[in-house]
Amino acid sequence: MDPRVAVLRLGCARNDVDADELESRLTADGLALSDEVDGADVLLVNTCGFVASAKKDSIDAVLAAADTGARVIVTGCLAERYGAELAESLPEAAAVLSFDDYADIADRVRRVAAGEALEAHTPVDRRTLLPIAPVERVAADAPGHGGLARRITGPVMSVKLASGCDRRCTFCAIPSFRGSFVSRRPEQVIGEIADLADAGVREVVLVSENSTSYGKDLGDIRMLEALLPALARVPGILRVRLNYLQPAEIRPGLVDVIAGTPGVAPYFDLSFQHASTTVLRRMRRFGGTDDFLALLDTIRSRNPQAGVRTNVIVGFPGETEADLDELVSFLEAARMDAIGVFGYSDEEGTEAMHLDGHLTEEEIERRVSRVSRLVDELMLERAAERVGEEVELLVEEPGLARAAHQGPDDAATIIDAHHAVGEVLRGRIIDVDGVDLVAAAP
Repeated sequence: MDPRVAVLRLGCARNDVDADELESRLTADGLALSDEVDGADVLLVNTCGFVASAKKDSIDAVLAAADTGARVIVTGCLAERYGAELAESLPEAAAVLSFDDYADIADRVRRVAAGEALEAHTPVDRRTLLPIAPVERVAADAPGHGGLARRITGPVMSVKLASGCDRRCTFCAIPSFRGSFVSRRPEQVIGEIADLADAGVREVVLVSENSTSYGKDLGDIRMLEALLPALARVPGILRVRLNYLQPAEIRPGLVDVIAGTPGVAPYFDLSFQHASTTVLRRMRRFGGTDDFLALLDTIRSRNPQAGVRTNVIVGFPGETEADLDELVSFLEAARMDAIGVFGYSDEEGTEAMHLDGHLTEEEIERRVSRVSRLVDELMLERAAERVGEEVELLVEEPGLARAAHQGPDDAATIIDAHHAVGEVLRGRIIDVDGVDLVAAAP
């Protein structure tokens, strides 16, 4: 009998789409999926390898999976990044697989379940090679339709827009194991979203390492500005949301499309990372406080209700107290809805490891604590500013919905529990519950 397989998901939305691909390939080849760890013969742990804390979480998940007695296969970023080294240090794992194994994942699972030992790969720098390919959807009738069927987990699903990244931020190792930037063709994206809409999905979240680069490898850097309205017109889709925007690549036309196109969420997931020009240049990034505030002013002039989220890195090598003060001042002025704060940690193979001015772990923790406390206050204040707004809500689970300005990883909106999952309704924000909003809806 074929083994039953459970896929354990870690990491970001891009990794989650990869997990969907793995599940789709397994079921297409006749293997049964289990939603329960206890019911599985093989546990496939799709790991994250971005920062030190994510690596630890991934290792802990592999060890916990091994304690169940199931055969454990490690996939995802951690597996791709470390390969044979990870397999040697984790004998609890029955196999460590590369992105290149995904196309034949069912075969690999069957072989591992039968007790076969698979040799782990030696990692390569994928910046010089093709990256992991997005799921190809081979069409019998029209480009983009047919192919692998995804398991629908709710009214909101992520869709991969592109793979890889061509930027060379000094703190980031992702391009080395995800590869160079490659866009999916528009017809592929449109076809997949049409399939999801037919299956009842109401919102799609477009994910990639850098969505603002979409189309440049296809010869049209403005391709995204045409694609978003086309996706919003797919029958059955309420809302298209775009994630992972690089501020230095934001164009006025793209701001106009995101802020003003019906069916496109006026939502800006802007990867600021810092506000001090000195720190940003050491990160090999562009912009600074004045540029970023001007961009936010432009966004809000187009749509005052637009949502904005960002992430910032605190304690980067060479960051002075003055740099930190500038970041604090920027965050206070920016009035963003959601802010993630990360302490800097060295990543193997990155330029930042070799920069001078490294801070102690204790100092980084002190700075993270300072900025985190501020961010908690700022997000509460921004939530309170939204009281009185009229919003369109998509019910994601009983008693919980999201407005267009709220992304999947952000705060949510609390509503009466009698509304059905997937229902769309108009409401008015009447109160806050921490950073969550409270809406009155019919």
